[in-house]
Amino acid sequence: MKYINKLLLGAVSVLFMASCVEDSLLDYRVDKPESVVQQEYLNDYDVLKSYVDRSASPDFKLGAGVSLNAFNERGVVYSHIMSNFDEVTAGYAMKHGAIVQNNGSMNFAGVKNFIATAQEAGVTIYGHTLAWHANQNAEYLNSTIAPTIIPGTAGPTWDPVTEIDFETDDASKYLGNAGAAMEFTADGGGKDGEGRALKITNSGGHANDWDSQFFVLIDPAAQEGEQYELTMDVKADVDFSIPTQAHSVPYAYSFYDFFGAIPASSEWITYTKQVTVSADMAKNGGAGAIAFNLGVNANVFYFDNISVKKYNESGGGGPVLEASVITNTDFENGDGGWGGWGGASTRSLSADGEGYGGSGFAYTFTNPSAGNFWEAQVAYDLAPLVEGSNYVLNFQVKATAPGAIRAEIQSSSDYSSDGFGSFDVSNEWTEYTLETVAGRDDRNRFIISFGDYVGTVYIDDVTLRRLNPDGGGEQIIEMTPEEKKDTITAELDRWIAGMMEVSKDYVHAWDVVNEPMDDGNPYELKTGIGNNNLAADHFYWQDYLGKDYAVMAFNLAAQYGSPEDKLFINDYNLEYNIDKCKGLIKYVEYIEEQGARVDGIGTQMHINTNSDKDKIVEMFNLLAATGKLIKISELDMGIADGVITANATEADLQAQADLYQFVVEKYLELIPASQQYGITVWSPLDSPKESSWRADQPIGLWNLNYYRKPAYAGFADGLSGN
Repeated sequence: MKYINKLLLGAVSVLFMASCVEDSLLDYRVDKPESVVQQEYLNDYDVLKSYVDRSASPDFKLGAGVSLNAFNERGVVYSHIMSNFDEVTAGYAMKHGAIVQNNGSMNFAGVKNFIATAQEAGVTIYGHTLAWHANQNAEYLNSTIAPTIIPGTAGPTWDPVTEIDFETDDASKYLGNAGAAMEFTADGGGKDGEGRALKITNSGGHANDWDSQFFVLIDPAAQEGEQYELTMDVKADVDFSIPTQAHSVPYAYSFYDFFGAIPASSEWITYTKQVTVSADMAKNGGAGAIAFNLGVNANVFYFDNISVKKYNESGGGGPVLEASVITNTDFENGDGGWGGWGGASTRSLSADGEGYGGSGFAYTFTNPSAGNFWEAQVAYDLAPLVEGSNYVLNFQVKATAPGAIRAEIQSSSDYSSDGFGSFDVSNEWTEYTLETVAGRDDRNRFIISFGDYVGTVYIDDVTLRRLNPDGGGEQIIEMTPEEKKDTITAELDRWIAGMMEVSKDYVHAWDVVNEPMDDGNPYELKTGIGNNNLAADHFYWQDYLGKDYAVMAFNLAAQYGSPEDKLFINDYNLEYNIDKCKGLIKYVEYIEEQGARVDGIGTQMHINTNSDKDKIVEMFNLLAATGKLIKISELDMGIADGVITANATEADLQAQADLYQFVVEKYLELIPASQQYGITVWSPLDSPKESSWRADQPIGLWNLNYYRKPAYAGFADGLSGN
């Protein structure tokens, strides 16, 4: 690469000579373009790795991110890397999502070839990465903890969705517009002279038939492909055919026809119609309302016994337990939702390892002196429960002293409750399954009363589930949190063991844990909980294994790897969010307090030319103070404001060169030589337009034609100190 510009100019000269007439040269000269002159100095630079001061930093590794497939082809990428770098990091191909297949098997063929190619090139490999939330085979991992589904034995059913008989004043399932005056008939005005009906008067004189309109709501909204049945009793003073429309919500028209045109006459007619919901009916989020258009002329309509049912292929299958209405059941992600009150009593999350079975966390509450049972309570607020339904409470409990406490479901409005009864506690974990019936529709709180107990109580794996008597044609049995934890622990073990078995003879440095810290809460771990739009390849190990997922990962890497391996934790934005840098350092301290070994910290540094230099310096000082190996693990640099390659000016490229030099110099200055693992250039070349990473940005040290850029000089000068 040193002489590539000179060779190009020579080739141009040959072309000029070859085109001359009668073997004579024209007597003129062409000046070099200024852009060529300005960058000729780059020809004088040697290969990049020659600028590393091996005497000052003997263990320093200059690395590059690569595409495994491109490198394995042993072509220009291979030659370029071999000439300029000491080490390679595969961008994707050593991650869980690339290796683990949908059936759980692991394909290491590409990794084995990568190792052989790196050996041939004389470069080391930095392993990337063992425990991350992204680039995972989430489909497979989720399948290992999916619920067990037991098919029902009953045939298909039509399940009620909306049932209205107008015998009460509850109008939550229907409404009319201004042209439809609604009132109830007298008792006896309903179908067959029984009960009440809804009377709707259309005074007439409307321009459109929808100016007098009656709506029946469907919740949840009907979706394309679903089957519904409408049954209703109807009559009218004047014969009329009532059109029906599909609306996404009342007054939001979707389709001109829904359940056909309903005939109405002076005698009650029972109308029944089954439909399969079309795409037109269900557009705009689904059909959430049936609109009945009552015409332009004066008329009086009577409606009774309106029923909307949905076809259920699975049918009924007997009672089943629904999902727990207490969602924070195992306390592995904190004590959110749990609280309480009462005198000198206290409540808190336990220490790690005090959960059921000596693993994870529990919720604890302490009462120093006895009084009335209601004077100290634990509370968890719920959505209102279903009146008349059975609720099953299951939990694990132990305590520091024997005694008895009690549980109930309560209405916060007046503190009335339905009790599960009292239960004994002791210093051994005991599992209880208790049941009660919700006596009112405003039961909205779960309560444990312990005011008459003295001591500390521990609870774990608390679920409160409705017993649905018409549970459908299948039972869905969810794994308990402990079962999920055991399953995912085994998967992490199997994954790391498999990767280490293939690579441990050659790969001796690893990103064991990647990007653990949350950007918005930089002292806390990332989580997928509450995110209903997770990417298809996202799986958060920590959501099942808790805070110790990194402890497990480092211990497994040490167990299955080689003794000389260097094990890193890695994250991004540490130079942008200093609290995140501090949070990561705190997490490293926690991991080591639990007995695992962390050798180094990687800072990715995906930066721009306007990145804050003071923060970069502060980050390096914080990292250096840990005493760990420090690696710039994924360095690349865009132009401020996301300038694309074609628009980058000479000033932009020089600013990039200057900041590359600054970053490298400050790393070598502020990180002691004994802690310098090295620097990896994440994208040696500018990013192509079609790239998934910083597309069409001039982030590299070389352009896409492998010509050196000013950034090359800045980086080399930073390494050499010149």
